[in-house]
Amino acid sequence: MKNTSKIAFFAVALAVLCAVFVFSGNITARDDLWESAVYTEDTEFGNGEKTVIVKVIADDNSVDFLIKTDKETLGEALLENELISGEKGPYGLYVKTVNGILADYDETKSYWSLSKNGEYMQTGVSDTKIADGEIYELTYTK
Repeated sequence: MKNTSKIAFFAVALAVLCAVFVFSGNITARDDLWESAVYTEDTEFGNGEKTVIVKVIADDNSVDFLIKTDKETLGEALLENELISGEKGPYGLYVKTVNGILADYDETKSYWSLSKNGEYMQTGVSDTKIADGEIYELTYTK
């Protein structure tokens, strides 16, 4: 009977330890997302005629970029200020990194979604024409 009690005790202890490690891993993963961020405070870029705001949202954090540009598309304005990177594809630039934060669908099933004034865009950054005063959101989505 003593052996059964010991085994049960160790099984419960092991289950508790596994739960702690899994829970701790999730917290670390959330914190790690912003550790790679280039900017953690609102920042202003450029000196062009058009002004747009791009809000970068990941987990419970966000940062706003006020961009003054003469570029025609959102993608050009973001690339000009080195705020995004990605891969060229059949539909334009597939954005994988925003503000230093990587979203890799193949590895983590995450991606960057683009919206304007809270509404999901039907175009990517390469095809999104910009006008003065517009507000965009790039949201880390999993």
